[in-house]
Amino acid sequence: MLDSVIERAGYLLLAGLLLVCFASALAVVHVKHRERRLVAELSDLREARDRLDGEWSRLLLEEATLTTHARVEGKARDELGMVLPQAQEIAQVRP
Repeated sequence: MLDSVIERAGYLLLAGLLLVCFASALAVVHVKHRERRLVAELSDLREARDRLDGEWSRLLLEEATLTTHARVEGKARDELGMVLPQAQEIAQVRP
């Protein structure tokens, strides 16, 4: 009778260990899948960052081009009809 109890306990222990081993294997698969998904997402985010960095650089260059003194002065003269005042047309206002 004691032998059957020990044998039954051995089977239960073996079944428990197999269950724990199976659960551990499932956890490893889940973690690996999640890791691969996160690595792919990180790669996509890095590509988006690089694209945005390139666009930012182009916008900074465009801003620098559009705000040069000569361009602003040319636009003011051509589109708005503005001219530089003569020395006698300048008046200083004192507080």
